[in-house]
Amino acid sequence: MSACGISDAGRVRKNNEDKLLIARLASIAKTAPPARAVTFEASHPVLLAVSDGMGGAAAGEIASALVVEALRRAMASARGDWDDATRTAVERANREVWRASRQPGRHGMGATLTAICVHGAEAHIAEVGDSRAYLIRSGQIRQITHDQSFVQVLLDAGVIRPEEAEQHPMRSVLLQAMGLGPNVKASVARLELRRGDRLLLCSDGLSNKIPADELLAIIDAGPSLAAACKRLVALANERGGEDNITALIAELRGEGLTPPVKGESMTQTLHTVTEFEPDTKI
Repeated sequence: MSACGISDAGRVRKNNEDKLLIARLASIAKTAPPARAVTFEASHPVLLAVSDGMGGAAAGEIASALVVEALRRAMASARGDWDDATRTAVERANREVWRASRQPGRHGMGATLTAICVHGAEAHIAEVGDSRAYLIRSGQIRQITHDQSFVQVLLDAGVIRPEEAEQHPMRSVLLQAMGLGPNVKASVARLELRRGDRLLLCSDGLSNKIPADELLAIIDAGPSLAAACKRLVALANERGGEDNITALIAELRGEGLTPPVKGESMTQTLHTVTEFEPDTKI
């Protein structure tokens, strides 16, 4: 597996509250430097994560940094059932951030989290908030997370159309985030990987500016993971850059992975483990 990620403050905000993580889950974690691709062998699980912080002053930066580091530590000690380990690691990371948020000056500190643990021929996906993950396979792209936001509830209920969601006054309202309370209801899914799969994790500073078809075109154009990441961030900035922008792309290769199966849809290889059910009803 090769992976690369870039995080940028954007054109408006002075600080960057996004954090990304690319790490091998071993006793000594190998982490990718910014804007450079790193390649991993299949001998150890690899953790990919994007977190978008929130809170006054520097609290958002602290929250997202705590989230990805707490998750890395929790996943590094995981054993056995990886579905359960992923969910448990998110819950442990949430409690750590929640405890930190109770310190003076950190009230309301929180962060989104979207993480993927690649282990053998499977990827275990966890989501809290609205940072997204996409799967690119056989020339197609599909969002494999589901935004945990008020606007998404409206979309699911058919109250608003997708084009209305982009300008909705409550488009930034999340239904949950890491660190806002002692418990979270993480969405967890398991993906059967195919040779040549690419995974994109991103904050809403990217997904709000670039639709899925353009994401696919830019990543397909390459010519490298680093070049694709740079182009995605640059385009989001060209379109306003009002928010922090993070893009992380991973590509899966190797003879140990099954090639894409003719006629097999991406949804056939994506299995829900635990689903977030919002308390908000329309």
